[in-house]
Formats: sequence, C-alpha cells, structure tokens
Amino acid sequence: MSFNETKLKNLGVALDNTGKFPDVILYYPDKNWLLLVEAVTSHGPIDPKRQSELEIIFSGSTAGLVYVTAFPDRTTMKRYLDDLSWETEVWVAATPTHIIHFNGKRFLGPYA
Repeated sequence: MSFNETKLKNLGVALDNTGKFPDVILYYPDKNWLLLVEAVTSHGPIDPKRQSELEIIFSGSTAGLVYVTAFPDRTTMKRYLDDLSWETEVWVAATPTHIIHFNGKRFLGPYA
C-alpha cells in the first residue's frame, strides 16, 4: 500500500488499521475531490453498504467524495449492475476514456 499520509491528514482523513480503505484514493486538487475507487475484482462494487462504510471512514474529509467502481470489462459489470449504489460512477478498463454515471443531480462530483 502506498499513500501520502500527510496529504490525507491535511484533507481531514484519519488513517487507521481497519483495512477498510478503498483500493485506490485519488485526489483531484482542481475540484478538491477525493475519488474513492473500488476494484470489483478485489472486494466487490460500491453497493449501498460499502458506500455507507466509506462515508463514515471519510466523514472528516474536507474534500468532496466521489465513489467509483472499476471493472475490467462490461461483461463483468453486468454481473453487478443490480448491486451498484446510486450516485456513484463506474469505470471500465476495456473502455478507459468513458465513465458511466449512476444518476443523481449532476454528472461526476460529490454529493452533500
């Protein structure tokens, strides 16, 4: 695991050893967003339960939270469509220049 502990602390993210962090955390400074990415092949998609866990873990964050489930391909994504949480994003490695938005008030971005 590799991360910038100082940057996360500056963003209000408290680190612990629970092992509940997402697979990838990306900081988008222009928008002050944290993109929380789960690879479906490791622990499954961001479903409502996982989204709730991440909201608690990152509750102190001063950056907006964007939830992304990453899939290797659309065939794999189809198996999990019913489990995906609303107001999240989906990225498919087979088509890396596209993103799928699961409804909400806006396209890509955190929700209050």
